[in-house]
Amino acid sequence: MAKERGLISPSDFAQLQKYMEYSTRKVSDVLKLFEDGEMAEYLQGDAIGYEGFQQFLKIYLEVDNVPSPLSLALFQSFQTSYCLEETVKEDVVCLSDVSCYFSLLEGGRPEDKLEFTFKLYDTDRNGILDSSEVDKIIIQMMRVAEYLDWEVSELRPILQEMMKEIDYDGSGSVSLAEWLRAGATTVPLLVLLGLEMTLKDNGQHMWRPKRFPRPVYCNLCESSIGLGKQGLSCNLCKYVVHDQCAMKAQPCEVSTYAKSRKDIGVQSHVWVRGGCESGRCDRCQKKIRIYHSLVGLHCVWCHLEIHDDCLPAMGHECDCGLLRDHILRPSSIYPSVLASGQERKISKTNQKTVDDLNLSTSEALRIDPVSNTHPLLVFVNPKSGGKQGERVLWKFQYLLNPRQVFNLLKDGPEPGLRFFRDVPDYRVLVCGGDGTVGWILETIDKANLPFVPPVAVLPLGTGNDLARCLRWGGGYEGQNLGKILKDLETSKVVHMDRWSVEVIPQQTEEKSDPVPFQIINNYFSIGVDASIAHRFHIMREKYPEKFNSRMKNKLWYFEFATSESIFSTCKKLEESLTVEICGKPLDLSNLSLEGIAVLNIPSTHGGSNLWGDTKRPHSDIHGINQALGATAKVITDPDILKTCVPDLSDKRLEVVGLEGAIEMGQIYTKLKNAGHRLAKCSEITFHTTKTLPMQIDGEPWMQTPCTVSIAYACQKLNPQAPWILNFHSTASLLPAEASSSPVHPSSQILISQPLAFLPWPL
Repeated sequence: MAKERGLISPSDFAQLQKYMEYSTRKVSDVLKLFEDGEMAEYLQGDAIGYEGFQQFLKIYLEVDNVPSPLSLALFQSFQTSYCLEETVKEDVVCLSDVSCYFSLLEGGRPEDKLEFTFKLYDTDRNGILDSSEVDKIIIQMMRVAEYLDWEVSELRPILQEMMKEIDYDGSGSVSLAEWLRAGATTVPLLVLLGLEMTLKDNGQHMWRPKRFPRPVYCNLCESSIGLGKQGLSCNLCKYVVHDQCAMKAQPCEVSTYAKSRKDIGVQSHVWVRGGCESGRCDRCQKKIRIYHSLVGLHCVWCHLEIHDDCLPAMGHECDCGLLRDHILRPSSIYPSVLASGQERKISKTNQKTVDDLNLSTSEALRIDPVSNTHPLLVFVNPKSGGKQGERVLWKFQYLLNPRQVFNLLKDGPEPGLRFFRDVPDYRVLVCGGDGTVGWILETIDKANLPFVPPVAVLPLGTGNDLARCLRWGGGYEGQNLGKILKDLETSKVVHMDRWSVEVIPQQTEEKSDPVPFQIINNYFSIGVDASIAHRFHIMREKYPEKFNSRMKNKLWYFEFATSESIFSTCKKLEESLTVEICGKPLDLSNLSLEGIAVLNIPSTHGGSNLWGDTKRPHSDIHGINQALGATAKVITDPDILKTCVPDLSDKRLEVVGLEGAIEMGQIYTKLKNAGHRLAKCSEITFHTTKTLPMQIDGEPWMQTPCTVSIAYACQKLNPQAPWILNFHSTASLLPAEASSSPVHPSSQILISQPLAFLPWPL
């Protein structure tokens, strides 16, 4: 329950965001139901009561029952008196206020959100916002500031002054044109309305609210922001200001591309006052006294930190520092018109036209990277790992050129791949879980790229099985991203097989769930583990607030595994299916199984090695099953299977039988080495006779009787499908010879191979 009116607790807000993450509804759709649809009976003027509010949440969040404490806290947070008419009961909330708030939490273009906000608060529909309507917007912005945990004690007069400045013609009211213009130029307005900033490269900072754990000084007024106080920090240049100083801040000095011919190929330092986190000068090695005032300079591109007095001794040209191999320098990006031979002097007006109209397309800019470098294309899923993904996005926007860092929630991976299409020797870094990696690989398959880039993984998900077997670890825990990028720099390439799966259902009255993928990157399974994953998936969709951390997710998995071990819903699985290995039936008559897993990688379910470890003699140098030869498509002999080692590039799958949930738990906790090794093969077909749970790469579904065919897919997808990056060390999870295996015209994995320790714990 909310502690006071107008404010919900952080836990309630986090719970609300989880519900919204799994909902597909839009506010505009729900609003229509209240204005002229089946929910109109709940309207009282422009207000709704608690029952109507519950119906709003039920439809918008797509859940049967929103927990009473959450719905009551939300309802009370919207209870204010400014929007109520005298004839309306007090125990109501303003529908436009509710609609506006939820619309701002949705994804979408800032321009659309601004127009939607304007129309919601233009209650008399006269096309302008008068003083009372503007005051309502200020109240809404105060709410958002409170939700963001801002310091709001002195915020109201700042907002009032800001809204006065939006009235550009001084008429005393704000028109739609003025409102949209303000949204494009007044950064605090966008931040306080909860709108994401977009990169326009016109001197506009990309502000984000930040609470500083150490003394920091405002770049504008140079007074202290204060320990633990809220301020604004630019993602691009680390320019820091008080909330009230943001409107008067100097323009952002970061230019992400060359705007004239003289800037092409010549990268200069971009110095910004303050931001010297190390506290030591890189020129003279003496301390920078950052705790006394705004002192020191840092370069946005090479990240050098120096005293003001050391600036004359620094050269003009910037080499982009330790991360030069990854950074796509602004001097290497320029408008295509400059490469066509046309002389054009870009004025402010022309520049705005280029920025706003053309820079959203890959054809507008040409990239000519520095020779012998490997520019990094970074994809970040902000929802992966809670707020961790969002923080990673911010950090990469500063460490690299913001134009090489893409938010997957905005437009997906296609814009980034189009932008880098003709860049030679670039690499891809995927920041997310296994599902995000699979999404990127599938998009690369379909993009028909002239150069197929190697792919590395920064694991932000829960299971992160692909990242584990590639030695990138089980999850990012806030380590230094610069160190991680340096590890990526010393990388080699290995290859990953990928497999197509075709599900042909039999004609029955039952309906199956949709099959999540047609490509297997990690594993496929039928039975006990898929049943546990399916129950987890259903519960998470119904109660997302209970699944907001890796630890909670693992505890839920443990609970479902425990109940599965008791009820054994997939007992005697061999009686409900038959298995064909490369056209030959697999004998399961002597086994009592509850699950079968088909593995492409050795890690499943967040770190379980179902195939198990294999001890090989030291003389075995060249790889897997050397005595059998690389051409052996089917291996079913139990004695030979004991010596087989998983390899994600041998064009073969490992097939494992599982006795039940207890055995899976024993394997996960290392109490048992492995499941039943059934076969290694290049093709496998299942025929099922009843509805069974299945999963591909951790995505489960219930499948009616069917035929499932799995075959090698790399050649069908792309003759040079994507490579993948792997961290290689002495603590190897993959065979040591993987990096030296012959090159297949198949999927590729880039392997980081430093001689020291792993950057992240396994």
